[in-house]
Amino acid sequence: MATRQTSSSGRPKSPRIQVVLPEDLCARLTVLAEADSRTVSNMAKVLIQQGIERLEQLRLQDPGQGGPPASPQGTDRFRAVLERQEQLRPRRLRGVPRRLRVPRQP
Repeated sequence: MATRQTSSSGRPKSPRIQVVLPEDLCARLTVLAEADSRTVSNMAKVLIQQGIERLEQLRLQDPGQGGPPASPQGTDRFRAVLERQEQLRPRRLRGVPRRLRVPRQP
């Protein structure tokens, strides 16, 4: 259950959750956050939102899928949808920097 805190003004803050990640996944999340100039926490929030939206869209397309696919056919269909999404995602060109760093002027 997410914990809800209150600010010093008495207004409720957004619910907080705690997630434990393997080191390699945390490192990948950090790289993505830096590439988008976001905090790691904000990047995690954005990715969770996108994942939930995609899952909801999949369920709207196939209302019989109330949860994770249980049958081999459902698993194959789910995998095919994910692979199709992966192919449609634009790829970064090799050798192109993710972000240009400009030295600060004194």
